[in-house]
Amino acid sequence: MATLSVAALSPEQSRDSTFAYVGSRTTTARDGQGRGIEVFSIAADGDTWTPLQTVELDNPTYLVADHTRRYLYAVHGDFTYISAYRIEPRTGLLTELGRQDTGGRNPAHLAVDPTNRFLVVANHSSGSVATLPLLADGRLGPVAHLLSLPGSPGPHRTEQTGCKPHHVPFSPDGRFVVVPDKGLDRIFTLTLDGASGALAFGTRPWEATREMTGPRHIAFHPILPYAYTIDELRSTVTTYGWDTRSGDLASRQIQSSTAPSMTGDSRGGEIAVSPDGRFVYASNRSGAGDGTPGGPDPDTIGVFKVSARDGTLTPVEWTSSEGLRPRFFCLSPDGRRLYAANERSHTIVGFHIDRASGRLARAGEVARTGSPVCVLLL
Repeated sequence: MATLSVAALSPEQSRDSTFAYVGSRTTTARDGQGRGIEVFSIAADGDTWTPLQTVELDNPTYLVADHTRRYLYAVHGDFTYISAYRIEPRTGLLTELGRQDTGGRNPAHLAVDPTNRFLVVANHSSGSVATLPLLADGRLGPVAHLLSLPGSPGPHRTEQTGCKPHHVPFSPDGRFVVVPDKGLDRIFTLTLDGASGALAFGTRPWEATREMTGPRHIAFHPILPYAYTIDELRSTVTTYGWDTRSGDLASRQIQSSTAPSMTGDSRGGEIAVSPDGRFVYASNRSGAGDGTPGGPDPDTIGVFKVSARDGTLTPVEWTSSEGLRPRFFCLSPDGRRLYAANERSHTIVGFHIDRASGRLARAGEVARTGSPVCVLLL
């Protein structure tokens, strides 16, 4: 690992700053043009990003912080390990603490359990979910448990060759780990033993989706018992009822994540619910998967209004992401901004969110950085 510090903040800037950690694709196999983890300081206006540090490493494709916000963890896509880092609270800069094997290949997502004792990881290419203990000094212990997910692959000949978990978030109350599996057309509900780190299937182990849906990521409503998936292969958004006691999901509605005028190939990317629960946002990536170039026109972010009565969605608009392949986007904690990471056009673009309508208005390019695929705001 090589570290390059680009800039330093004054004490006044440090006190007022939000830090952005941007993960990227770096390898030739993924046509990566990133360098690793880029650290930025975000000014109070939310639209001015100042580069602070580059941590050079391979494919840090998803990032998460522990609940104390003192440590950061990165999966390395297409590899077999996770890296751990200490976050310097005043400057936001990273110091590496070491690596740990995930027990599988191509870790795609990770999450910290509510007690801050375990990290849960989706091994996308080897079809397993792993847990690793978080040590007191921020380092990672060896794999505590490895769970394989059962089922038959879906009908897509190239994208559904086996089990492919892509997301392992915890439910809002922290009782369940919910795992959309792109390869099996299933969404699994797991429980985590807080003492041992062992995973187990819930009372209803999975919800089956429509075939060749390819559920990718799931987002929960912050208040009401609903959840929403972005479905990669069909470019749809599915609304689910969520039983908070049993962890059961029940599908209620399927909406296209793309505009009616979109007639070409597309893949769903990311999904998020606004902090007030009134809107759902979903990103769309043109082309038939990562091996195609996408475009030529910019991709889109779909905006949907949530019904307070039954959680179903009504389209509001589709807004250009101002770039190609928004594999990831995130909302600011106050719900006033959306940041889209355009992987193939190498930009992070900011949008102001209208709190009444949910509509997006471009705020401008906030960062130009190679192959961004994840943005973590702290």
